[in-house]
Amino acid sequence: METHTRIAVIGVGNEFRRDDGVGWAVAALLRDRAESRPLPPGTAVATCDGDPVRLIELWEGAGLAVVVDAAHAEPGHPGLVHRIELDAERLAQPPATSSHGLGLGEAVELARVLGRLPGRLVVYAVEGGDASLGAGLTPAVEGVVEPLVASVEEEIVRHRVARAKGPS
Repeated sequence: METHTRIAVIGVGNEFRRDDGVGWAVAALLRDRAESRPLPPGTAVATCDGDPVRLIELWEGAGLAVVVDAAHAEPGHPGLVHRIELDAERLAQPPATSSHGLGLGEAVELARVLGRLPGRLVVYAVEGGDASLGAGLTPAVEGVVEPLVASVEEEIVRHRVARAKGPS
């Protein structure tokens, strides 16, 4: 059934707020790579400003949703990547602090209440250093974009292998 095999990759943020655009940069590079190395059928790559309803629409029915977003931490370490993996049983708790007023945590909670969570959610939260107005990532965050794309591709492969093996 397609709803169990669909994969959603979602870059969250605002590409005109410097490091807040890291999710968009990852999605763009993933799409570029997919031209020469296609992603598995049923894989959708999208971008979102963090609106909870839009996030839910993008991951609804997915067996795997991978979300890449900027995060703020005090003290911050720009470019530091946090990976959080949640399955359907553990998705009740907000998985990350978003750089948006409403965002990922609220989307997860709303989706849980509505019964519209993905089967598995993997969040890559990248600590940013500059969310001021302007285009382009800071060097520390730009340096993690390519490795993050490789990590997302690995998530997809692991998911497909696990699905092929069936329930454990």
